[in-house]
Amino acid sequence: MSSNDFPPLKNDLILRACRGEPIERVPIWIMRQAGRYLPEYKAISAQHPFFEVCRTPTLACEVTLQPVRRYDLDAAIIFSDILVIPQALGMDVEMVPNEGPCFPQPLKVPEDLNTKIDRTRKASIELKYVYEAITLTRRTLDGQCPLIGFSGAPWTLMSYMIEGKASTTMSKAKRWLYSYENESHDLLNLLANFIIDHLVEQISAGAQLVQLFESHCACLTPDLFNRFSLPYLCQIAKGVRDELSKRQISSVPIIVFAKDAHFGLQDLAKSGLFDVISLDWTITSTNIDLLRKENSTLTLQGNLDPCALYASKENLEKFVRRMLEIFGTKRYIANLGHGIYPDISVDNVKWFIDAVHLISKEMNDNNTNKS
Repeated sequence: MSSNDFPPLKNDLILRACRGEPIERVPIWIMRQAGRYLPEYKAISAQHPFFEVCRTPTLACEVTLQPVRRYDLDAAIIFSDILVIPQALGMDVEMVPNEGPCFPQPLKVPEDLNTKIDRTRKASIELKYVYEAITLTRRTLDGQCPLIGFSGAPWTLMSYMIEGKASTTMSKAKRWLYSYENESHDLLNLLANFIIDHLVEQISAGAQLVQLFESHCACLTPDLFNRFSLPYLCQIAKGVRDELSKRQISSVPIIVFAKDAHFGLQDLAKSGLFDVISLDWTITSTNIDLLRKENSTLTLQGNLDPCALYASKENLEKFVRRMLEIFGTKRYIANLGHGIYPDISVDNVKWFIDAVHLISKEMNDNNTNKS
């Protein structure tokens, strides 16, 4: 799919922020902005199971567009799920109400890699519905804002595939890292290569940015992160760029979000493979200043605590202003430090988005006047 086949882009703020170009205001999008907190999404989910929405391009498109219709967002993110990859590899995944994802038959021993995973499957075939949804959504957006594609990262997917559901300790998955090191690398490499294909197909279908979610770093030691997460994140970023080059497809910004991996941020930044590093809400202003100082061509994203959206309008404005003062208005994309919660007020979300725009424009105007 050629970019010439899509409507011209009317709002390229987020792309300019990724490139470090001048912007009149800070761009903003919100992780999980399409979904569970919106009444219009709840109406759809009452009629269609979660993965049915993911697998039906017209429904995925509709849900992706819902927050963009409601708010002045600077990017849309395709409605999908990180666990479509284990599904595509042959594993059953169910979305259990009030519990989350569940694998009825998770990986328990290394032999399961040969019986529960189908290595012959291809992303281009198994996840075609994602790419059809992206193309449909890109056209339907009519250039209103860029469209983001995404994938879960290998360690995060591996941990779900072994734990079988959400876990606070990831002890079953971590046991593999300590007890079955070679098999763990085999699985992580398999996932990394599949993810490369998945992201390239999304870009080919029309995604204008992509984000890699490594959501389960909190349970990793720095050593485990350096051996079982970081190399595969870098492998994916390099692999995506190499494959795009082979296909003569223009590269797009790659965002990495390694939640709770504060010990790995400098290594991610110094790899030079990522255009944007997204930060969770635990990252301090000192860490941010250091990242800025040592990586002047890196764009940062984040990192308001999702619970801050429970605050009063006045306090929320203070939090936004403080966040903007810490990050600055150049090479910065405003976002939450993780996904939005289901019971957040839609009015507070609107104020968060509007406050980012208003305050950042005010800061830019003041800087211009001073100069």
